[in-house]
Amino acid sequence: GHYISVDTSYEGEKAVLSSPDLYSEEWSCVRLIYQIATTSDTSPDPARLNLYLRQEGESFDRLLWSAKEPSDSWLIASLDLMNSTKKYKLVLEGEMGQDKSTSIAVFEIKITSGYCIECDFEENHLCGYVNRWNPNVNWFVGGGNIRNSQSILPKDHTLNSALGHYMYVDSVYVKHFQEVAQLISPKTMAPVSGCLSFYYQLKQESSIVFTVYLRDMSGFYEEIWKTDSALNADWTLAEVDFNAPYPMEVIFEVAFNSAKGGYVALDDISFSPVYCSNQTGTPFNPANAGCNFEEDLCNFYQDHKDGPGWSRVKVKRNVYRAGDHTTGFGYYLLANTKFTSQPGYIGRLYGPTLPGNLQFCLRFYYALYGFFKMSGTLAVYIFEENHVVQEKIWSVLDSPKGVWTQAEISFKKPMPCKVVFVSWCKSFWDCGLVALDDVSLSLGSCQAADLLLPSPGECTFEKDECVFTQKKRGGGSWHRKRGPTPTSYTGPKGDHTTGVGYYMYIEASNMVYGQRAYLVSRSLRGTSGKQCLTFFYHMYGAGTGLLSVYLKKEGDEEEIPLWRRTGEQSISWLRGLIEYESDTNYQIIFEAIRGVSIRSDTAIDDILFQAGPCLEVEEIQFSSGYPDSLNEIEY
Repeated sequence: GHYISVDTSYEGEKAVLSSPDLYSEEWSCVRLIYQIATTSDTSPDPARLNLYLRQEGESFDRLLWSAKEPSDSWLIASLDLMNSTKKYKLVLEGEMGQDKSTSIAVFEIKITSGYCIECDFEENHLCGYVNRWNPNVNWFVGGGNIRNSQSILPKDHTLNSALGHYMYVDSVYVKHFQEVAQLISPKTMAPVSGCLSFYYQLKQESSIVFTVYLRDMSGFYEEIWKTDSALNADWTLAEVDFNAPYPMEVIFEVAFNSAKGGYVALDDISFSPVYCSNQTGTPFNPANAGCNFEEDLCNFYQDHKDGPGWSRVKVKRNVYRAGDHTTGFGYYLLANTKFTSQPGYIGRLYGPTLPGNLQFCLRFYYALYGFFKMSGTLAVYIFEENHVVQEKIWSVLDSPKGVWTQAEISFKKPMPCKVVFVSWCKSFWDCGLVALDDVSLSLGSCQAADLLLPSPGECTFEKDECVFTQKKRGGGSWHRKRGPTPTSYTGPKGDHTTGVGYYMYIEASNMVYGQRAYLVSRSLRGTSGKQCLTFFYHMYGAGTGLLSVYLKKEGDEEEIPLWRRTGEQSISWLRGLIEYESDTNYQIIFEAIRGVSIRSDTAIDDILFQAGPCLEVEEIQFSSGYPDSLNEIEY
């Protein structure tokens, strides 16, 4: 047969192969058979094969999958594509890297309707199911008139004929007590829940254990089905409820007790998004367990016998005290706001009930002011529903004072539980202020979430400058930095993403008054309809100059001003929102102009492009100077 491979004569360029317009209202599965071959052992810049989804109306392609592991045989990748009403294209991209001896080849791309974990084993790629090799017992393909084992079936289930195929495990080669054969499904690449069904046959002379497990990416096994001891000499349907909110594999495992154990056969694995049992329960939505405290406490509450430990507060823009993390203008929670005559305080904030037996990742931002002793300042407990067990899963060690710092914690509990944020302080003299904001909960461990592909159109500057490059026409330049800027009384103390990550800024001491620095995006795809650009900016320092954002359409000389700020704005990171439209390809330009003194380090972070209109509005698009009430602090 034929395959397609990347032409290696172009160094450093990307080879791009694009599909025609596709359209699928049904859930579908993309199977890609590929190989990356190389003769060298390791390369600092290995070749990669990337698959992108290009949706209509989006300026950015979404990375679905990426591989760089070399292999000496063809490999199969299976990717679930969720149903969508929009047209889309699949785009394959080969990056050669530095290695001259590499080749990247693709043998087959197949899009089928249905889910990637479904399989009838009639095709030679076995839908990406793999047997975990064992010296003695393994899953084999049976049927198709192959007579290669003593206990083989007359017919498969799919075609109900001797020509059809199925998978089977035979006990003939069992050497040791309780050897297991495992058949492993492709990894689920999108959240799925519903009913997994399959047909099996079991012939046993001594006990066989046939079990189905879910395995998550941290290697944790959860049993979801097991055979009862009844004999099944004919194809039997098994159905099991299946919930994979994060990437998982399904494992079919057979264990034998002796060499005369008989066999197990498996065929026609299928999946339906409706649960098999009549359980209608709505799946748990992790969004309901988070809060940015802009409107209220969401589903969080306090215990009244503690007294009001946490208060929802808002700080007007000022140059002394930071505002909230969400926008810089909004609300956050503060423990110990009322300096009462009591010797100390305790604040407990309870989250909503979370279901048991699911892996969670909790993220939140905190900031501390004026503490002498750190112990007890802020801790997170897991409170099991029966109110007997409280387990401390996190406490603050030390963090830069007054910087919003992100914390992330993975946990999994067998029983329903609640997350509790506790801040307490015994003696008045040790008590400072603890601030809390932007609590979010997601399914899956935090490490697994970090491995997930970044959302398209987002740039946090943690790894690099993403789609942006410097344009050296104004004489000044933007720098990528973490931690505080070198000049005091200007610039941020930490970034907006995590508090300890990277941001982009202009170093005013290297520039002269009125000098400009440009950060320009690459050419972005024009679309019909509105787009929303969100970013965070930091303009603190008595000599701060200007920060402007422009839209430059392809073919136009003029840059269209979208947004501008002049002069010192706040000691906080503030959120900027811009709604714009461009049906031709375009670039977005961030321009910073140095102000009158070296105290004009201007910074930006967390840029996000989204299709569709902005859901909120920013009060002012063009402003200069600061309001008269800049230094009032209100609770």
